[in-house]
Amino acid sequence: AVVSTQSTGTWRTGLDEHGESVHCSQYRDLFSNGPKECIEFANYSFRDHFKKNIPSFPPREVLIDYLRGYWNFCGVSSSDVQVNHSVKNITWDEPSRTFTVKVKDLTSGETFEKEFDRVIVATGHFSVPHIPSFDGIDRYEGRVLHAHDFRNSREFTGQKVLLIGSSYSAEDIALQLYKFGASAVTISYRTKKMGFVWPDTVKEVPILKNIHGKTCHFIDGTSEDFDAIILCTGYQHSFPFLPSELTLESPNLMNIPNCYRNLQWYGTEKGKKDCGGSLFYMAMQNQCYTFTMFDMQARWVTSVIKGIVKVPDRNTCVAAIAAQLEENKTYTSPVHEILGQTKYMKMLAEDLGYTEQTDLSELFLEWARHKTENILTYRDQTHQSIVTKDVSILHPLPWVSVMEDSLESYIDTFS
Repeated sequence: AVVSTQSTGTWRTGLDEHGESVHCSQYRDLFSNGPKECIEFANYSFRDHFKKNIPSFPPREVLIDYLRGYWNFCGVSSSDVQVNHSVKNITWDEPSRTFTVKVKDLTSGETFEKEFDRVIVATGHFSVPHIPSFDGIDRYEGRVLHAHDFRNSREFTGQKVLLIGSSYSAEDIALQLYKFGASAVTISYRTKKMGFVWPDTVKEVPILKNIHGKTCHFIDGTSEDFDAIILCTGYQHSFPFLPSELTLESPNLMNIPNCYRNLQWYGTEKGKKDCGGSLFYMAMQNQCYTFTMFDMQARWVTSVIKGIVKVPDRNTCVAAIAAQLEENKTYTSPVHEILGQTKYMKMLAEDLGYTEQTDLSELFLEWARHKTENILTYRDQTHQSIVTKDVSILHPLPWVSVMEDSLESYIDTFS
């Protein structure tokens, strides 16, 4: 059983047409915030899919089209995957060493149970918002929303907007708001500034202290009125279908607890239960690498299940989990995170005997340097594919001037 989710359209928030929580956190005009060359599959390049060279930072519709092409390339059809089903409960039976999975068919409303020898949890961890509390926010006279429900920058044209948070969501939403004409954007950070060279109408201030009416007061003694507050405060790992003893509980770390190779569950923490390596969590750690790492993780998990990759004894796995958690202390900057996850990719490749290039650290470091040089223009840069050796072409317009994000208009630009 593979427990995963499929994103709905970008316009939905709250509940979907079946009454299920909307998983998708994407928004209109979302372009990749990392080079496509860092997410390109070794056996299926962007050139293979689009039959042409395209820029390094395409919009979301281009990326989902590429993914659909990869699924087709791999021979996966809709008949291979049961969609429109919601997993409601999973239990582990120690004597039979099987999982019982309770599922609801969202089309018919029928609920049924099936037994499985293995369960792979691949629901992601960027869909259940973390909502902090601030004194007076319940009486704030403007609009409050989490980044999960942010859908269209055009709603905020001409407005003064406060963003709470200092990671990727705050970074990109600030740029989106600037691009589509917000009059001013303020980013409130808890621990440290992102420190980019922002446009004149974007600034960073220390964390919010309290709110009176529409006036937001910060811990440095400054205050300002805002029309809207967007909480870019991250997400929670949430697995309500699993019993607590099998549930991964973790902040957004580069290495997660309880899981060998960040994948195979061993229940090493107090209150957790081992189920003999039959439970897997995929893509649950903090991420520099994305598509390519998910691909490597899927190869690793399926190879373990098939018996192709032999996992060490439990004591060795538990020691490795402890070592990887200790390693988290060394990830003190984006550079350390990039290099650390590169090491992780190489480790999975070694386990698998995988010989294609997995080291994308130079690309990532180049991307990070471009952001530091100019956060507004890093999407206007070119990068070289390690798969095809192509250097990406430039879009005829700078990103800040591209107001259309559809697949058709984007690809037609490069006909």
